[in-house]
Amino acid sequence: MKLNYLMRILGGASFKKMGEAIDVVHKKSGKSKFTTFFDMIGCTIKYGAGYNDYIIFEFYKMKGKERKTYMTRMKNKRLISELNDEKLAYIFDEKNVFDKTFAEFTGREIHDLADIDYPAFETFIKGKEYFFAKPYIGESGKGIEKIKVADFATTEELYRYVTDPAKNFGVIEEVIVQHPDAARIYPYSLNCLRIVTLVKDGKPNILYAVFKMGNNGKFVDNLENGGLACAFDLDKGEIIGKGHTSGLELYDAHPATGIPFIGYKLPYMDEVKALVKKAALVVPSFGYVGWDVCLTPKGPLIVEGNDFPAYDFPQLPDEGRPRIGLIPKIEACGVKVRK
Repeated sequence: MKLNYLMRILGGASFKKMGEAIDVVHKKSGKSKFTTFFDMIGCTIKYGAGYNDYIIFEFYKMKGKERKTYMTRMKNKRLISELNDEKLAYIFDEKNVFDKTFAEFTGREIHDLADIDYPAFETFIKGKEYFFAKPYIGESGKGIEKIKVADFATTEELYRYVTDPAKNFGVIEEVIVQHPDAARIYPYSLNCLRIVTLVKDGKPNILYAVFKMGNNGKFVDNLENGGLACAFDLDKGEIIGKGHTSGLELYDAHPATGIPFIGYKLPYMDEVKALVKKAALVVPSFGYVGWDVCLTPKGPLIVEGNDFPAYDFPQLPDEGRPRIGLIPKIEACGVKVRK
């Protein structure tokens, strides 16, 4: 597998990007491109790390004893294949199926457009200023619209809009009112905790948590849409790291509000931990899941579950924090990470 992965890295489709990655490392570290190239190849063979892993985790600043603690692209993919039944991935990938399977945890009004008729739609929008329309399958906020009811002259016009096949909407759901403490740091998006659980022998474990926020006036919190993510300690109930962007920029405070990140507190931590541990047991053949959890004035609820959990968030470098990856935490749960 490592040889195949290495050949793909060195193939024509990836070689240009690898060259660009080497240029980035050269500028950041001052190391020669020749040395960096062979170090990257060595990290692919020894640690299953792609060139993106090499850059975002700053492998060029590490020794082997630190590098070997890091989850990498290949290792994460392997772990997912071992703990998650690919045949049931649709439960997490298709929003209508997920919402029905995890209805106990979602805490909001959601309708599958295939099942809702016009009278039921009229009832749904009554008293609402906004609602969300989402495709059945999508990621990073793609295809999602926040719809203002007043923008449509009639309810019939609005119904035709959301049921138009060209729009590709699958579900509609009410807007979540988030807790003031979650909203204050950036009020324009639904800011969520991304919490990854790992189940071993029927016991759910929390692997890590990060707090994600929107930015630049956008209503989604994804890094791909300009958002930020900070390491979060669920036991302390507070942010413990700087804000990271997809462009590897670091922030001490939110650029839109100026609110400092480290030490920022959120409520309902006991309830949050209980919620994700219970949800982690609903689909027994899925032992490794990333949950997006938002906080409301009444407590936490689950927005969605991700069947391909990210491994990068908790391993991104923060000034002053030890360079220790996720592998020790995973193996402390009784799960062996294969080399």
